[in-house]
Amino acid sequence: MGAGTEPDGSSRSDEEWERFLRESVAGAADAPKEPSARARDVARRLRAEPGRGLEGWRSYTPARRKRRTGWYVVGLLASLVLLVVALAPGRIVDLFAGTDSPPPAAETARPTQAPPGQAAQRPTMEEPFRGSPAASWASGAAGITVPEARAVGWMNAAEVERALARSRDFLVASGLDRGVLRGARPEEAIALINPHQKDVQDLLKTAFRTPSEKNDPLLLFSRFQPSRTRLVGDVVKTRGRLTYQEGERGALQVTADVTFVYPVTRADAGGDDEIVRTIVRRELVLSWDDPDKVSTEPGTFSIVSYKYDMTNGGCGAPTGYFVPPFGTDRRADEAGTEVDPYDRSAPIGRGESLAGECRRATRS
Repeated sequence: MGAGTEPDGSSRSDEEWERFLRESVAGAADAPKEPSARARDVARRLRAEPGRGLEGWRSYTPARRKRRTGWYVVGLLASLVLLVVALAPGRIVDLFAGTDSPPPAAETARPTQAPPGQAAQRPTMEEPFRGSPAASWASGAAGITVPEARAVGWMNAAEVERALARSRDFLVASGLDRGVLRGARPEEAIALINPHQKDVQDLLKTAFRTPSEKNDPLLLFSRFQPSRTRLVGDVVKTRGRLTYQEGERGALQVTADVTFVYPVTRADAGGDDEIVRTIVRRELVLSWDDPDKVSTEPGTFSIVSYKYDMTNGGCGAPTGYFVPPFGTDRRADEAGTEVDPYDRSAPIGRGESLAGECRRATRS
């Protein structure tokens, strides 16, 4: 085999071999090397395969180059964020502080503790729940958990399911209906109450005409006086659940425990006026009685008990309406018993007497 001939029959020119020998003596780093038999075999196979030529095999773009471009973009964006923070730090703090927390899972049992605290922030007309746990709660009826139905007492599973739905309908009609919240008589809610239940019917006959501590519509219904108070926005936040068991004489006994959060302002307020959140927690026990054992009407229930706990709803004599304290009126509430209105980890305490008691919210 000649000095300028390769094992596969190819040849090098005399000039190339002279340069090779000269650079080898000088220790050049890029001197051509005699390829091994294995390297020559691999090269021959690559040339023989379509689309797998050496040039094509070497022509891909290294991934390292793409990563450099990505880090360059990330660095540029980070620089822009730092620049914005430096120029307007207050706006950035407001942006992240005003972000609602992730919504909690539906409440299916009594919580073991109060919801976590929120950064102290003033509510606005656009964000009336800002700075409160209610900001992440569900809206309206969606915040009231209804359990899966099963047969109980005189009712089969389908009948229990209808009774649970109607029980929630009562909570919606009594605590979420926009007309009722603006002071209207709660006709739809009243229609669900057993007309043969004398004590409750007596309450309903007098409560709206001459409200008193004993006969006050607020014991069952949420109402604001439209000449004094205006609801902010179209959303009421709720958190709570229905549970059920067999009651007396085989009745289906449904217990509702729900907290309602109403953002309100003065009726004549401008765009930047004070916003107060009236927070009402209600606990109702309803009995869906067997008509063969109790005087009742189809599709109605009897009320076994009712309790409610309220903050920022007024401390004076009953008027039939919640009276949220604005401005200097809030000083009266500040002298009352301190309570966290968002804490649902304990049952409502002493029942109806809580209605007329001043209670100061630790956070509202």
